Amino acid sequence: MQTEILRAYRFALDPTKAQLETLARHAGAARWAFNHAIAAKVAAHEAWRTQVAALVDQDVLETEARKKVRSPIPSKPSIQKALNQAKGDSRTNTDGLCPWWHEVNTYCFQSAFIDADRAWQNWLDSLSGKRAGRRVGYPRFKKKGRARDSFRLHHDVKRPGIRLVGYRRLRFPTIGEVRLHGSGRELARAVERKRAVIQSVTVSRAGHRWYASVLCKTVLDVREKPTKRQAARGTVGVDLGVKYLAALSQPLSEDEEASRFVANPRHVKAAEHRLSKAQRALSRKQKGSGRREKARRRVARLHHKVTQRRAGALHQLTKRLATRFEVVAVEDLNVAGMTRSAKGTIEAPGRRVRQKAGLNRAILDAAPGELRRQLAYKTAWYGSKLAVVDRWFPSSKTCSNCGWQNPSLTLSDRTFHCTNCESTMDRDLNAARNIARHAVVTDSPVACDRRETDDKNARGALVRPPAPRGGRRKASKREDTGPGPVPPQRSDPLTLPTSNRATVTGIQTSLF
Repeated sequence: MQTEILRAYRFALDPTKAQLETLARHAGAARWAFNHAIAAKVAAHEAWRTQVAALVDQDVLETEARKKVRSPIPSKPSIQKALNQAKGDSRTNTDGLCPWWHEVNTYCFQSAFIDADRAWQNWLDSLSGKRAGRRVGYPRFKKKGRARDSFRLHHDVKRPGIRLVGYRRLRFPTIGEVRLHGSGRELARAVERKRAVIQSVTVSRAGHRWYASVLCKTVLDVREKPTKRQAARGTVGVDLGVKYLAALSQPLSEDEEASRFVANPRHVKAAEHRLSKAQRALSRKQKGSGRREKARRRVARLHHKVTQRRAGALHQLTKRLATRFEVVAVEDLNVAGMTRSAKGTIEAPGRRVRQKAGLNRAILDAAPGELRRQLAYKTAWYGSKLAVVDRWFPSSKTCSNCGWQNPSLTLSDRTFHCTNCESTMDRDLNAARNIARHAVVTDSPVACDRRETDDKNARGALVRPPAPRGGRRKASKREDTGPGPVPPQRSDPLTLPTSNRATVTGIQTSLF
């Protein structure tokens, strides 16, 4: 089945020294335009608040004052129209807000105005309760050196100004042709076969490199059913962790039993020595000096390498899972809650804060949220399905053979011992088998992290806790997480009635 989707092709660029200055100029123009639009919106908002406060001082109810005062927030058309009249032009020695506007592409301004409108609307929707997920704060200005350097360019698809020139060069409007660090063969062939139409390109800087993300409207062949190989492998449970990046209920490769456990690369720990050395050198440099800027670029380059290696490892793992199994089962992890600081408050200080900080760093280095996000769309691409087990299901404390639970299991217990059926297995392997058995296939899988969804989590419940200003429902725990044949039993089998003991024994016998 063919379907039309928006897909981005990301390329690393190898610009010349002159092109580096041009790219930086475009990024600066986009940042200036975004700040200009936000400033106009903030000014109108402050004027509205001033008028409301004046009416409240005159003994008018605040709710009525809010309805009486009308101060529209300027949007992209009005902001752009006002800027055209006041921007000036350096070619004719006309002073204005940005007389240098002709040196960059006009879409730098237009796309920045669109981004400002979106940021403002996201804040309003979050404030009124229309937008689910985590709360969106008041729009802030972008500061050079802290905000990522990026800009977005559009073109007329009938007369494309953004196009590949061969396999190794990408042409941008106004900027010209820029050499690619890799090859653009896949995108070039898709465009030649009329399976992809370039819509826009977003150029951004990460570390020491510039990247171009080409957004295309692509015709994708989506499989309606899994392949024979996927159907033969069935369901795989994936238990994400720190000791192992992923523990699988069945081996990743059929002829390799060791592939049941995917090693955690620990990218941050591998680069920890070089990072600490570079950061110490940066802290000793005088602010504003050339040597400090050189040291800062070195730290940014090391962090960028860590990010690239992590992304590469996750992409390899998620593609193998999506292409080799019919159903990929994962947990609904609350990554934000798992990595929350343990320092506590002054009245109730936390315990083992340093150990918890190290655990948080290890969890974020493994990036379980990013792995879940990649699985969500790759399973749809390759004919497989994503299944999710309830967040509160005790997958590590439940025996995968008989369903007996051990509530006293701690994180230091790496082996699961069942006192009911006397089975012994690795803790993560036991959890992976439980996940595979109790996960529920979802038609539109979404994750619970802020970067992965802005609506609902995997249980269909809103991520953000309810507040008095919103009428949102609570996220309730679901007892029935799936049609699992083995329901969890009570912790101590010796306290079970005789009928329950017979049931447990019968279940255990039927499994073997």
